[in-house]
Amino acid sequence: MNNRPYIVARMESISPLACPCGTTRRAFCIPENTTASLHLVEISTDSKSHHHERHAEIYYVLDGEGRLEVDGDTVELRPGTAVLINAGISHRPVGNLRILNIVVPPFDPADEHVEGG
Repeated sequence: MNNRPYIVARMESISPLACPCGTTRRAFCIPENTTASLHLVEISTDSKSHHHERHAEIYYVLDGEGRLEVDGDTVELRPGTAVLINAGISHRPVGNLRILNIVVPPFDPADEHVEGG
């Protein structure tokens, strides 16, 4: 338990995990944190459309170019682009992308629903 009013994450020291988008390094996914989590995501070419019933996400593009298929629309992505995806909305990033993903409230693996899966 952290007795300080802040938590520090070193993204490079977090082991990558498979996710519908590719691979992710998830920070701040601990029981005592109820605010948000931060994910560093490497988008893969075979990313899958998915949604979350209980949390919203903000995608912020760090590197690369591509698109986000979201709720029947296509949003072009390039460095500096940010997209807020509300809970319950299907989405799929496509392209050679590296993004920061801010998840509110913090990510819960049980709330990741792959379309058709």
